[in-house]
Amino acid sequence: MYIQKLPIILASKSPRRQELLKLMNLDFKVVLKEVDESYPENLLPAEIAVYIAEKKAAAFIAERKDSIVITADTIVAYQKEILGKPEDAHHAAEMLGKLSGTNHQVYTGVSIAYDDKIQSFYDVTEVFFNELTPAQINYYIHNNNPYDKAGSYGVQDWIGLVAVERMVGSYTNVMGLPTEKLYKALMNF
Repeated sequence: MYIQKLPIILASKSPRRQELLKLMNLDFKVVLKEVDESYPENLLPAEIAVYIAEKKAAAFIAERKDSIVITADTIVAYQKEILGKPEDAHHAAEMLGKLSGTNHQVYTGVSIAYDDKIQSFYDVTEVFFNELTPAQINYYIHNNNPYDKAGSYGVQDWIGLVAVERMVGSYTNVMGLPTEKLYKALMNF
């Protein structure tokens, strides 16, 4: 069992990540900093997610002296395309149209940092979507918030209930934080 000995900072504004840490019974506070999330074009999806998570951890050098800092980044990969957060409703509809009736991968990179020590890892989940009609896509976009989510969807939202046929891998990874791997990493950190 993980016994928390140090304060934890979650460096994420994601309400889903915050909810998952609460469900893990971790005591944490949220601290936010703006970080450039660009990455070299030659990286593979898993490398992108870890690269950005480590970039976020690097912004918290001072805080890492007294606390464990957890950072994460989630990306959706469809074929060879990275689907980030949509710019507007049209862009969200375009992304969801691509995912409709197909499968894609969700990668989450995580960094745990304390003082000068950093441990990073990633998880990947294969997600299979049912076919979505334009009306269903439009309904989701206008009744949920796809704008803060990679790939324009949240698996815990309406679309996850009606469109996700199956997944191979971690459900919490698709939510934005692979809690199973995070728990093991904290135990070994």
